[in-house]
Amino acid sequence: MSLNERIALWGAMVLTLFMLLTAVALDSAYQDSTISTHEARLLGQLYLLVSAAEFGSEGLIVSEKLPEPRLSYPGSGLYAQVSDSRGRPLWRSPSLAGLKVPFDVHLTPGAKIFSESGGFFVESMGIVWVSGGKRQTFTFSIAEDLSSYHFQIARYRRSLAVRLGLMSVLLLLTQAAVLRWGLSPLRRVAQELGEIQAGRRERLGKYPKDLSPLTESLNQLIRHERAQQMRYRDALAELAHSLKTPLAVMHAALEDEGLRDTVVEQLARMDRIVGHQLQRAATAAPSGFSAPCSIEPVVHKIVGSLERVHFEKRVDVEILVVPDLAYRVDESDLYEMLGNLADNAFKWCRRKVRIVSGTDQAGFFLFVEDDGPGIPEDAKVMERGARLDESVPGHGIGLAVVKDIAEAYGGKVVAARSDLGGALFSIRLPQR
Repeated sequence: MSLNERIALWGAMVLTLFMLLTAVALDSAYQDSTISTHEARLLGQLYLLVSAAEFGSEGLIVSEKLPEPRLSYPGSGLYAQVSDSRGRPLWRSPSLAGLKVPFDVHLTPGAKIFSESGGFFVESMGIVWVSGGKRQTFTFSIAEDLSSYHFQIARYRRSLAVRLGLMSVLLLLTQAAVLRWGLSPLRRVAQELGEIQAGRRERLGKYPKDLSPLTESLNQLIRHERAQQMRYRDALAELAHSLKTPLAVMHAALEDEGLRDTVVEQLARMDRIVGHQLQRAATAAPSGFSAPCSIEPVVHKIVGSLERVHFEKRVDVEILVVPDLAYRVDESDLYEMLGNLADNAFKWCRRKVRIVSGTDQAGFFLFVEDDGPGIPEDAKVMERGARLDESVPGHGIGLAVVKDIAEAYGGKVVAARSDLGGALFSIRLPQR
C-alpha cells in the first residue's frame, strides 16, 4: 500500500468516525430541543385549557368551545382531562373517546410534571380554585401522542444523513487534493532520483524545508559515492601509469645479470606505489550518515600499541584530549591518520611525544609533536615516497596517506616545528 493510500485510508476512517460522532451529538441535541418544544407547547395549551374552565356552585365547567380545535375531534392526537383532588376524572376532552392515556391524576397545588409515558407526552399541573369561600383542588392534564415527534425526528435524520454524507464526500475530495499536492515533492524526489540513476541529472533540486534535510542528505550521499568512484578510478589510473617506468627498468635490468640490485630497488618502489594508491583509493571519505567517532579511546589504543613496539625507548607520552570529544569521521580513517603520525613521532623522538585534540571555531584539530630532530624547512615530507632518512624502516607513503585522507574530508595537514624541539604535525578538519 502506497503512502498516499495509507494516509487516504486513515483519513477516511477518522472522517467517518468524526461524522458518526457528530451525527450522534446533533441527533441527541435535536431530540432534546424537540422535546423541549413539545413541552413548552403543551404547557401553553394547558394554560389555555385552564382559562376555558370555570368553577361555580355547580362545580367545574369547561367551555364547549375549546381553545384548541384538536381537543374536539376523536383520535386527533391531542387529549385533555381534568381530575378532582381524589383523582376522579371530572372532564375528558371529546378527542379521548375510546382511548386510555396515562394522565397524572393527583398533583398538589402548584406542582407541574412533564413526562413521556405509554407513547404520549403528558403535561400535568395542580390547580387550586377558590370560589364563594369554597376551596377545591384540580389536576389539569394534556397529552399528545408521539407520532408528530417521531415524524420530526425521522425527517431530521434523513436531512442530517444527506448533509453529512455530502459534507463527507466534499471533505474526502478535498483531502485527496491536499494529499496529492502535499505529497508532490516526494513524487518529484522519486522522479529526480530516477533521472540521476539514468544519468540525466547531477543532484536533487530545492525542496520545502521539511524535506530539505532528507534531500540534502541524499545529495551528500550521491556526492560521496561519486567521489569514491572517482578516487578508485584515479587511483587505478595513476597506479597503472606509475608502474610503467619501474616495469620498463626491470625489463631492461633482466637482460643484464649484474643488475640484481636494480631489480630489487624497482620492486620495492613498485610495492610503495601499490600500497599508496590502494590506501588512497580505500579512504572512506566523509559521509553524512557516519556516526561520530570518540577520539580519546582511539588515541589510547594507538599509543598503547606503539609503547609496546618501542618499549626500549621508554617514551614519555602526554595526551591532551578534550573529554568525551567526538567527531563525525570514519574510525578507520582516524586510525590511519593518527597511527601514521604517532608512529613517526615514536620513531624520531628522543623521549617525549605529545598528542593534543579538540575543537574550536574552525572545526576539529589533532596535533602530534615530538622532541626529535625536527623537519628541515625545505623538506617535502608530504610527497609520496619522500623519506628523510633511508636507514629508518618505511616506504615513505604514510604522510602522503594522511594528507590524502585529510583532504578527502575537506581538511589539511601542516608540518611545523614543535616547542618540544622536534616536529609538529597538525591535522585540521572542518566542522561537520
